[in-house]
Amino acid sequence: MNNFLVYPLLIPLFTAVLLIFFKERIAVQRGISAISALLNLAVACFLVYQVSSDGIQTLHMGGWIPPYGIVFTADMFAALLVLITAVVAAGCLFYAFGSIGEERERNYFYPFFYFLLAGVTGSFLTGDLFNLFVCFEVMLIASYALIVLGGTKRQLRETLKYILINIISSTLFVASVAYLYAAVGTLNMAHLSVRVAEAGQGGILTVIAILFLIVFSLKAGLFLFFWLPGSYSAPPAAVTALFGALLTKVGLYAIIRTFTLIFYHEPDATHTWISWMAAATMILGGLGAVAYNDIRRILNYNVVVSVGFIAFGLAAATRDSLDGVVFYLMHDMIAKALMYFLGGMVIAAAGTHRLQEMGGMIKRHPWMGWMFFVMALSLVGVPPLSGFIGKVLIVRGGLDAQMYLLASLGLASSLIVLYSMMKVFMQAFWGEEKLNPERPSVNLRGMAGAATGMFILMILLGLGSEWVYSFVSQAGNGLFRPELYIEAVLKGVG
Repeated sequence: MNNFLVYPLLIPLFTAVLLIFFKERIAVQRGISAISALLNLAVACFLVYQVSSDGIQTLHMGGWIPPYGIVFTADMFAALLVLITAVVAAGCLFYAFGSIGEERERNYFYPFFYFLLAGVTGSFLTGDLFNLFVCFEVMLIASYALIVLGGTKRQLRETLKYILINIISSTLFVASVAYLYAAVGTLNMAHLSVRVAEAGQGGILTVIAILFLIVFSLKAGLFLFFWLPGSYSAPPAAVTALFGALLTKVGLYAIIRTFTLIFYHEPDATHTWISWMAAATMILGGLGAVAYNDIRRILNYNVVVSVGFIAFGLAAATRDSLDGVVFYLMHDMIAKALMYFLGGMVIAAAGTHRLQEMGGMIKRHPWMGWMFFVMALSLVGVPPLSGFIGKVLIVRGGLDAQMYLLASLGLASSLIVLYSMMKVFMQAFWGEEKLNPERPSVNLRGMAGAATGMFILMILLGLGSEWVYSFVSQAGNGLFRPELYIEAVLKGVG
């Protein structure tokens, strides 16, 4: 057992509770939040090191051996996502210092931020489906508060839609968990894998698997993403970055974990569904990205495209594609956070979110323009930037699995992403500067530090891809060989 395993969950949870008592003292809130973010980042780094050197880590709460009791498990896949979550959270926090505003800070922005972080981290580390549901709900309740904080008319309208969709998905989640427990008598993920294999994944278990796919797809924005572009356009950039970089990835993580560990026995049924949903998501997300002239919606639809592309890697289910899924997830979390950082700065500098009202900002903000350009190339997968390795591995795995149509759509989606991001770059930064007399004067310095830090990390992830791949390969091997996870969790269980 490893008691250290629960620290990445406890640190943000205790920080959130502590911050509640400093509602009016913004400087104290910022100081505690910054220290907690850096401490959590250090703990996440050590967790990755521990998993790399000692193998999969498990913690049986209360000493109850599986399948009884609460189990936390960190294989390399979970550990890497916990680390990138800590990185993105730190970036979003420092970006919020310069952009979120005192009104939101006085209304519990930082406690809700850390409650959300606790839910995200717990989702990655939990070893059973019931506690995955609990962590989902902690994350979602915090997100409800963050999306509406500020109380604008647009936020209130989109919050109603966001809450309704998540209530429906949570209800389906509870029903799916109940059906699965009734069918096999356990909720521990490793034990579920053994029981499903013994029972044979056919009939009712395949139906339950599809129910879980629908639940997690609603949360990830896979095919059922109709709520995402509007909802993610409502809150400030710091919150949207947190949502786009982390919340959709928790849904994707749940799909990947479920269909590589529990329901992987009948890929002709489950993975065929995933492949078609991935194709539809890339197509529809791409159409949305090129159809709008609202920079917020363009960025949101690019999140949808990446969700479809990652699902394509899961559907292929080869060793290369699963390695690619892990690498691309890491890249996408960092790159999407940077995308929203820069998008928020562009909107703040221009005083509008409409591309037709922008122009010529390269003269005033050349550093921001060229960061946006490089970030766009990284999203597309231009070597040697961080998006390249993951895309190559996923496409190669898709070709090995003879998914030629999906591989073609994946490559075509890269061109669509390139077009949509270059449209933003050309219209916002080039041409004649369009001065808006009502544009408020803004100081981008507070936001620029966080954006620059995330930009440097994105570059390093690409340039250091060979070193990073040594960890990614271990994570991909764990997804490809579920028996490694099962043995680590059920070790010593009769």
